[in-house]
Amino acid sequence: MTPEETVVTVAEALRRAVALHQADRLDEAERVYRAVLAVRADHDETLRLLGVLEVQRGRLAEADRLLERAVASNPRSLPALGARAQVQKSLGCFAEALATCDRALEVAPDTVEFLNLRGAIAVDALRYDEALANLDRALALDSGHAEAHYNRAVALSALRRVDDALAGFERALAIQPEFAEALSNRAGILWRRGRHAEALASWDRALEVKPAFAAALNNRGAAKREIGRVAEALVDAERALALAPGLAEAWSNRAAALNDLQRPKEALASSEEALARKPRLAEAMLHRTVALAALERYDDALASCEQAAALTPGSADVLQVRGRVLLALGRHQAALASFDAALALNPAFAMALRNRGLAWLALERNDEALADFDRALAIEPGMVEGWIRRGLVRKETGRIEDALSDWERALEIKPDAIEAHYLCGSALATLKRFEQAVAAYDQVLKRKPDHIEALQNRATALAALHRYDDALRDYDAALAIDTAFADAHHNRGSALSALARYDEAEAAYARALELKPTSIESRQNRGSVLMYLTRYEEAIEEFTQVLALDPERRFARVMLLLSQLHSCDWRELDATSAALQADVEDGKPGVEPFAFLLLSDSAQAQRQCAEAWVAAQFPSRPPLWRGERYGHDRIRVAYLSADFHEHATAYLMAELFERHDRTRFAIYAISSGLDDASAMRSRLQRAFEHFIDVRHVGEEQVAQRLRELEIDIAVDLKGFTHEGHPGVFAYRPAPVQVNYLGYPGTIGSPYHDYIVADDVVIPPALRQYFTEQVAYVPDSYQVNDRRRAIDDRTPAREELELPADGFVFCSFNNNYKITPAMFDVWMRLLRAVDGSVLWLLAGNRSAPRNLRREAVARGVAPDRLVFAPRVDLPAHLARQRVANLFLDTLPCNAHTTASDALWAGLPVLTCAGTTFAGRVAASLLKAAGIAELVTTSLAEYEALALRLAQDTDLLAGLRTRLARNRDACPLFDSDRSRRHLEDAYTTMWERSQRGETPAGFSVPRRP
Repeated sequence: MTPEETVVTVAEALRRAVALHQADRLDEAERVYRAVLAVRADHDETLRLLGVLEVQRGRLAEADRLLERAVASNPRSLPALGARAQVQKSLGCFAEALATCDRALEVAPDTVEFLNLRGAIAVDALRYDEALANLDRALALDSGHAEAHYNRAVALSALRRVDDALAGFERALAIQPEFAEALSNRAGILWRRGRHAEALASWDRALEVKPAFAAALNNRGAAKREIGRVAEALVDAERALALAPGLAEAWSNRAAALNDLQRPKEALASSEEALARKPRLAEAMLHRTVALAALERYDDALASCEQAAALTPGSADVLQVRGRVLLALGRHQAALASFDAALALNPAFAMALRNRGLAWLALERNDEALADFDRALAIEPGMVEGWIRRGLVRKETGRIEDALSDWERALEIKPDAIEAHYLCGSALATLKRFEQAVAAYDQVLKRKPDHIEALQNRATALAALHRYDDALRDYDAALAIDTAFADAHHNRGSALSALARYDEAEAAYARALELKPTSIESRQNRGSVLMYLTRYEEAIEEFTQVLALDPERRFARVMLLLSQLHSCDWRELDATSAALQADVEDGKPGVEPFAFLLLSDSAQAQRQCAEAWVAAQFPSRPPLWRGERYGHDRIRVAYLSADFHEHATAYLMAELFERHDRTRFAIYAISSGLDDASAMRSRLQRAFEHFIDVRHVGEEQVAQRLRELEIDIAVDLKGFTHEGHPGVFAYRPAPVQVNYLGYPGTIGSPYHDYIVADDVVIPPALRQYFTEQVAYVPDSYQVNDRRRAIDDRTPAREELELPADGFVFCSFNNNYKITPAMFDVWMRLLRAVDGSVLWLLAGNRSAPRNLRREAVARGVAPDRLVFAPRVDLPAHLARQRVANLFLDTLPCNAHTTASDALWAGLPVLTCAGTTFAGRVAASLLKAAGIAELVTTSLAEYEALALRLAQDTDLLAGLRTRLARNRDACPLFDSDRSRRHLEDAYTTMWERSQRGETPAGFSVPRRP
């Protein structure tokens, strides 16, 4: 073949190869190119085109070899020189690429394309001044060259000439609006300027122009992560990786997003992928460090961080992450030093400030911690974690409202921040804003249904709202997640106890103690439930153990006292009593006032005890009533009690409620106790105009209800007795607030205005020991119900296991009112009166056993103590007819029990004490017309009891007079008592209407 024919053949083959190449039929094109080279091994254009094809395949090293041969074949081939320079640039061989450009510029000195390419290579080689010189020459030759403007802007950006760089990108885009790289780089600058919306719009536009632009997707994702749009950031990183699986930076950004989403295992794998592709990528090492720390692999995390530090010495980011790892390792001082170093490099590094604050917190240096959190938030107000941590410091220093404000600010920034919702719930619960606390925990559980602490705490808040059934569901849900969650068992016990499901409550506390034997609270609460179950001996064991663990547990000491009294186990009673009396004398809060009534004969000490208790447990709250005058046609009186069912208070007051003058008074029942579906419950519901059940409502909500009802006079019928709610009155829901009947002593509060009494229970000498003003009513303060039924049939003594002929002393007081001193008197009486017995109430299993033991110790046969089981009230009243004399107790008298005995015709012998609780029976006997049964000392009491037992005529005369007086005496004149009480209410109301402060007064006696 002639040379001419060879040339023709090569040219034809080359045209065919180019056509195939342009049709993207690369394998076929390659075969033709190689066939040409087999004929003309030094054909520069074929070498160049085959090199370009290898670039397309990503085989850059092979492409460079082919292009090197092309240039060697034709050193002045500008296309070959340009292609080789591009390949060398892609291979990172910047010096060689620059040299190749220089050879091209020797051939064509003012070629804009080569000046632009040399500038771009110089940028990659970090030779920015050199790059600018090349690019300025290119733009001087062609000011409309978009790529040259773009590359120049990249160089300016690297030199931190941000304004000039932004202007350069804008010029490139003015020439070429769909220049995707310029759009992406402009977005980066706008983002750093804080112009986030514009930046995101610019990235979005770049991706519209070039959907497969992996770098733009990656950078947009990194930006979104910075503003908390972490899920979107992850999507962008993964889209970038779908386009460019080898993009290390995208693997790194994916790791960062996964860390933020608390998916550390995946984050670790993603950071490892990044490092496999770019082993010296420091940011990927940092993300790996964070993931390792989250997985609690702290030593590995520290090693990873040290690797990152070696790559980027003097990096504030690395130093602050290192500090976090050291903090997790408990190396607090070393952590502080690392944070200090980071802040020395970047004083405005908000994250380092925040984390240094955590280090200060760990060192219990709250002031320094708070200062760092303040500085961090001043720099970066959108730092959610900063608000959360500052709130924790404020909580630690008792600033709960401020802490709550910080956590609410965190939620404004990041509404789905679970920790902030949880902490808000805790703060709201601490502030007793339980409805809001429940709502906060709802937000936690909406996002993380298995958040066991949120379940537990929501249940506790629900219990505080008296929503015990709802609370139990949450406790059960928590225990379904973790059956060994001791606190949930404990709190479940409390909810069950509130529902009076005491057997289940005891089992729940017992389980809590199996899991956490050192829990004082569980042991104490189990003891309380055992008391409700009348298992007093077991309760004594529990409270004794509590006090062994914590001798300052005054509540446990009180409950120990009550258990000892209920069970009549007096072996350690003196020590318990002495300790409680010493606590009251020392002004220590925590001695429950009702229990103190049972052991104290000092009205002054009782007031001191009540005031300390109220100050600690029921302090005054912001008042709901603020001086308004209500213009009602009738005075609105609300009685607050948990006893509107079969209960002693109901037995006394039912007729009063029925007889209230409806023309003058509107009468409300605010019932916080159980509905026992009894006849008494039905009777009371009929007696009141308004019967409002608040069993499942908190104290503040009850108070708000009273205020909404515009109650004029709120009457506390419970005080400190079981299920009382003096805290309702702490909110001052009514203009007049009264302590009446249920609690025989002062409440000791500044918000109970009056106590209704008579001049026997509170003689003038005792008034100073009451914080309330005394409203004196004539006769007796105690109202009585004349409709109390007594069975017609009186049982024979033999039916009641009593001797047919012997003298029967009885005392149907609760066992806890019996004291060793009283029992001494009674045993002397039994020894002195042959054939006599003492008839007592069998309140529980242990009391009879213990009292019989005490009787034997005093020289009395145990069978001379007879114990009566509990029966319904009509039967109980009827059986009292067979007794001869009721013996009262001190320091706490019989109250309803005494009026029951008198109503049944049984004389009551009392000793008037020195407190309200010890003078009630004296008041009743005076109003019943048999005041001679009131003695003033135990010696006189004992002597009169003996005389009555021996002088049958004297006792018979008293019984006859009691029977004759019963239907006419003031004690059982229900309507007379009602009129006196209403007169007292009217006086209180009139003073309030005139704006006068409460003052004591006496109600005139009505006929």
